Formats: sequence, structure tokens, C-alpha cells
Amino acid sequence: MAKILVVDDSALSRRVLRTLLESAGHQVIEANDGTTAIERYFLNRPSLVILDLTMPDMHGIDVLKKLRALDPGARVVVVTADTQKATREAALTEGALDVVHKPLSRRNVLPVIEAALGDNHDDSYETTA
Repeated sequence: MAKILVVDDSALSRRVLRTLLESAGHQVIEANDGTTAIERYFLNRPSLVILDLTMPDMHGIDVLKKLRALDPGARVVVVTADTQKATREAALTEGALDVVHKPLSRRNVLPVIEAALGDNHDDSYETTA
């Protein structure tokens, strides 16, 4: 399965996503802010990033822009409680594959994740001891 980086300042949201993703067989790496997310992305090379928009140190759109500038192939799905059409359009314009609205559930997360992974669905990854 895939290695997925979950970026959210909310410990609850990270825990919900970890539970959903691990139940589907994925490996989860977490970051609680944008700076840590960028660092962990390049250290761990995940197949997919699940990125919250509202974080204290760096807005998710800025994180998305940096990831896509440094790695145009970065696969990112945005999760947000913001349901405004302009927010969705901004995320998609900056390269997000999709936007999932909170609250998060198996039904609204897993199909989007599987679609975003595409051919990377069965990535094998190395584990470190």
C-alpha cells in the first residue's frame, strides 16, 4: 500500500485520518504544521499528501505551492472545513488533486484517496528500524 503524509494542526483530525488510512492498509506519516510537512515530504517521499488549509505557521495553500514548486509531481489532496467554492478553486488551481470537506469519514475520504493514488496505489516502501 501507499505511504501517506497527513498534515493538520489538529491532533484529532490527524488521528481520524490515521485510523481511516491504516485500516485501508496505508502507512501514515504525520506533520502538525507546514514547515514540518515540507521537511517530512522530502525525507520520506510519500505517495500522497493529505493537507489541511488552516494552520498557524503556514497556510495550506502556501504549503501546496512550495511542495509543487519543489516537486511538480507531488500528489496532494486538501482537507478543509471551508466549504466556499473559491477555496476549492484555489486549491485545485495550485495543483491539489481534490478537496475533501470536514467532517472526515470513511465514505468521503477513502474513495478520494484511492483515486488520487492512481497507479501509486500499491507502492512498496522501505521501513527503517
